[in-house]
Parts: sequence; structure tokens; C-alpha cells
Amino acid sequence: MKPANRLKILLAEKGKTNKWLSETIKKDQTTVSKWCTNKAQPSIEVLYVIADALDADVRELLVSNKSN
Repeated sequence: MKPANRLKILLAEKGKTNKWLSETIKKDQTTVSKWCTNKAQPSIEVLYVIADALDADVRELLVSNKSN
């Protein structure tokens, strides 16, 4: 099973779009789209910028690979 895309989920929860995020963090809309479809991943530094833009904790953007 494919892991959920936390960025896509958080954007939806906050009522924000890929376009809004790309404009807010000054990244290309294609890049943000790739992040939201798991075709690419942002760097740790960019994750902090995204979290700040979404007024969220960076941990909300991460998915644990740890088994319970």
C-alpha cells in the first residue's frame, strides 16, 4: 500500500492549493505538484519552510516508516 502524502493532506486540511503554496514559498508549481504526487520529495530545509507557511509542525509533514 502506498503511503499517504502528508503534504497533500495538510494542504486540503488547511484549505490551501498547490498554487498557493508555490507562490507562498516561491517554488515552481510543477515542483510542488511533484511533491504532492510523491514524484519528488522536498529537502528537510524546504519542509521547514512549508510547515511555516502552513502554520504547522514539520512533523505533520512526515510519515513514519517505523512498524508498531
